[in-house]
Amino acid sequence: MSGASERAAQLRREIGEHNRRYYVLDDPVIGDDAYDALLDELRRLEAEHPELRTPESPTQRVGAEPVSRLEKVRHLQPMLSLANARSEEELRAWVARMRSHLAREGIEDPAFRFVAEPKIDGLAISLIYRDGVLERGSTRGNGEVGEDVTHNLRTIPAIPLRIDDAPPLVEVRGEVYMSLPDFAALNERRAEAGLSTFMNPRNSAAGTIRQLDPQLAAERPLSMWCYAIGVTEGLTLSSHWEALEWLRAHGFRVNGDVQRLDSEDEVVAQCLAWQERRGALEFEIDGVVVKVDDFELQRRLGVIGRDPRWAIAWKFPPTTAVTLLKDISWNVGKFGDLYPFAMLEPVHVSGVTVKTATLHNEEDLARKDVRVGDEVIVLRAGDVIPQVLSPAPHAVDRADRGPAPKPPKRCPSCNTPTVKGDGVFTRCPNLVCPARQWQILKAFAGIMDIDGLGEKQVAALQEAGMLDMPVAPDAAA
Repeated sequence: MSGASERAAQLRREIGEHNRRYYVLDDPVIGDDAYDALLDELRRLEAEHPELRTPESPTQRVGAEPVSRLEKVRHLQPMLSLANARSEEELRAWVARMRSHLAREGIEDPAFRFVAEPKIDGLAISLIYRDGVLERGSTRGNGEVGEDVTHNLRTIPAIPLRIDDAPPLVEVRGEVYMSLPDFAALNERRAEAGLSTFMNPRNSAAGTIRQLDPQLAAERPLSMWCYAIGVTEGLTLSSHWEALEWLRAHGFRVNGDVQRLDSEDEVVAQCLAWQERRGALEFEIDGVVVKVDDFELQRRLGVIGRDPRWAIAWKFPPTTAVTLLKDISWNVGKFGDLYPFAMLEPVHVSGVTVKTATLHNEEDLARKDVRVGDEVIVLRAGDVIPQVLSPAPHAVDRADRGPAPKPPKRCPSCNTPTVKGDGVFTRCPNLVCPARQWQILKAFAGIMDIDGLGEKQVAALQEAGMLDMPVAPDAAA
């Protein structure tokens, strides 16, 4: 039995290290097949010797029983909110207020160092580790009391179930989120399966974490950025930067672009740089969190109400606006699927004038219940295609709302009668539909990276009869 116990412990250590290299360092050293072989061996050992199965075992990521309800838990240390700054002037005023407060404390001209980190648009989470084992994970809630969601957090590969060389107690705080590519892929899979799609990554992450059944969480691509250490026993740290280094060294994901800065000028430059590049990130951020690095200065600065004096959130300009939905039109995809898009009263959003916006697909259109004549909320984040999120809150109360939109009975490109497929899409069945063939040619030009052959050139060549190609592939094939 001792041999099985030793081998199980060794496998847990090896798999834990491979998880750290894959999910935290993005530097795997073995392939998927080799990793699966290690995990399968551990599963067999635990099946043969159930007494070897531990809560922190990698095999326990999936498979726990659903909970009957989410229990309320009181945080060991309050999870505070943050005051906001929306301009350089407001950020500099925050620094001036801190200097003034510390002067009253007898600290003249403090040598501030700052840490600037992206403000992830996800769900704030507290993880409690006792003797290195994940004991509990909870949501922020009202800052004093959250909900126990340990059963779902255990399914997230980026969250260590056990940490080595750990103090008796350490609380790790971070943000659970879903990346934009994973969110798009999840919605695509759900649409193909005839299921409802999610509105945005934050809502999908928050809704998943608050599910009662951990199987659902295990099926969805969640991750976590860790950004702070809360209450501890047996761990002495002198600065926020040191806390982040401790987290990295113990297998937690810390954003690689977090920076320690020596002046408020550097902080302003960093915030503006993040604002410029937010649209190119693979996760959503709505600002930058700036903190005083030194823990002793944090202690001396203290808290006002629920906001620490030593931290602030530089909030980005809004990426949403409200405008009139003038009409709903339909595009034809390369497989004949019809996609709705909104014709809008022009509105300025995130630095550009938006006249059209995607409505994704007809199932999503029905779920959002937007109608011609409604005032709607439009989102444009960075370079992402503008999308209609929902009717404005007051729009759904109108008694004279128009009818719910339906897909056209004839293809808007070739006038062929449309058909309803098995999934969420209405389709044009015409394999030589000009719109379908244009989509295929456009995609081909992109895949082959043909310089100078873009959408307009493809359309012009197609209209001139200068492009010849096989018929469009049948989506049902």
